[in-house]
Amino acid sequence: MWARLLVRSGVVGSVVRVPSECARVAGAAGGLQPHHRHASTSEAPLKQTVLYDFHRSQGGKMVGFAGWSMPVQYKDSHIASHMHTREHCSIFDVSHMLQTKVHGKDRIKFMESMVVADIAELQDNQGTLTLFTNEKGGIIDDLIVTKTDQNYLYVVSNAGCADKDSALMKSRLAEFKAAGADVDLEFLDQALIAVQGPSMARVLQSGMKEDLSKLTFMTSALATVFGVPDCRVTRCGYTGEDGVEISVPLSRVVELTEKLLANSEVRLAGLGARDSLRLEAGLCLYGNDIDDTTTPVEATLVWTIGKRRRQARDFPGADVIVPQIKAKTARKRVGLVSTGPPVRPHTPILGPDGMVIGEVTSGCPSPCMKKNVAMGYVEAAFAKNGTAVQVEVRKKAVPAVISKMPFVPTNYYSGN
Repeated sequence: MWARLLVRSGVVGSVVRVPSECARVAGAAGGLQPHHRHASTSEAPLKQTVLYDFHRSQGGKMVGFAGWSMPVQYKDSHIASHMHTREHCSIFDVSHMLQTKVHGKDRIKFMESMVVADIAELQDNQGTLTLFTNEKGGIIDDLIVTKTDQNYLYVVSNAGCADKDSALMKSRLAEFKAAGADVDLEFLDQALIAVQGPSMARVLQSGMKEDLSKLTFMTSALATVFGVPDCRVTRCGYTGEDGVEISVPLSRVVELTEKLLANSEVRLAGLGARDSLRLEAGLCLYGNDIDDTTTPVEATLVWTIGKRRRQARDFPGADVIVPQIKAKTARKRVGLVSTGPPVRPHTPILGPDGMVIGEVTSGCPSPCMKKNVAMGYVEAAFAKNGTAVQVEVRKKAVPAVISKMPFVPTNYYSGN
């Protein structure tokens, strides 16, 4: 769920300003690779999360990301940080993401007018990944919507899409209010940290009275965490590991982060590790793997569309998207595995005859698999797992195989 990134990891504490539209996450073993375009000197100053000074004090290498100055890594190497998350526990600052509450008795109808999910069927304090779609069936953004027991929906969407997401919601709000609906928006000024990894539950449980064994994947609760009240803890994340995202009052997030780091299991992690972790888990990056020209069916995200919503065809773009579910599409998002030189976004994917059949949208060496992993779009005839293809790297054809995602098994907590 992240906008594009353009970075070169440089001097500790330095900031590299780069336009989000030029950005590209590479996530190579040797560090993140810069895109060829550069920021202009007239660009607006980068925004800072409340943890900015803390990141710098901890050796964070700061880069421009979706208009924000964010840590790409800390003192650990990218690979060491990645593996620590897989084996232990890491904290990621995701405070730049847009957090919204939707109030009022018509809040579900309001939200369902913009997304593909069946929000009404969610249980109290249950959330779902869903998509804002346009009338052409394209994906405006991916987001998580939680139906809380506090009479509001809690929504988290991408930092890089914050302006267009908020504009969409405000525009739809005006329409609903003009029709006499009872609905209101509240854009939150809260910090958000993700605590991810197999030891997360043990670390967090020591600072909570609530029983985390009852908080399963994609459920949420209000809690006091290590003495910090009014935290919303949601069991989700962007790494494939068991984890939570904690919405925290701005004035207490440094305190909470320091208390979590007091446990030797926990380290800080940046955007570099976050990107390679999400790619191993087969998770899409908005702006790379999905965008407003990609439909949910092409992106193999049909599972996000509620059954009732498919039948009613009452979401934006439904008349394009629903027929695609049965008729299939000309292209499909797939995973790829290769050896040799790393595979980067925009790398052509070739068929057995050497003809271009698609393009890579994300790629990096996998620290866990010791191979290159990537995702991209290919012609539907070549989308079957196990299909031998080629990727054109540095003008040379390199063998690759269409592979099932996730590349690395996910460890989401189901309560079993």
